[in-house]
Amino acid sequence: MDQPPAPPSPQRPEPQPQFPASQPGAHLVKLYVYDLSRGMARRLSPVMLGKQLEGIWHTAIIIYEDEFFYGSTGISSCPPGGTLLGPPDAVVDLGSTEVTEEIFLEYLTALGESMFRGESYNLFDHNCNTFSNEVAQFLTGKKIPSYITDLPSEILST
Repeated sequence: MDQPPAPPSPQRPEPQPQFPASQPGAHLVKLYVYDLSRGMARRLSPVMLGKQLEGIWHTAIIIYEDEFFYGSTGISSCPPGGTLLGPPDAVVDLGSTEVTEEIFLEYLTALGESMFRGESYNLFDHNCNTFSNEVAQFLTGKKIPSYITDLPSEILST
């Protein structure tokens, strides 16, 4: 006698990756990386500097659904990707933080009144990447990639 087909086994949901920000109070921190040369540094640096550069980097920190960056007018913010540079060339996941938005904004205000005033900006020594590195360490304890922070000394050594 034929037996009825066995009922289908229940489908197990695929395990979902656990992201640090899924924990209560945790917020993802990202680094947006822009090539200010739009690819020209890669093509022209061997001729002009005698060494290969992949880009001229501008960075910003993304947290609390905003993009924070530093320039000659001081610390600024906008929606992610909302600068004149458009979408970033790369996004680096820096981890997560439990620093609240309120504490972060107080920290930024203090930075804007001390270390990162507009008149303190210097293209080689105190720039957007210096700011991103400082903020990344405050939020996550991690530095931004060294290929970004080492660029000014690479250029000045040629």
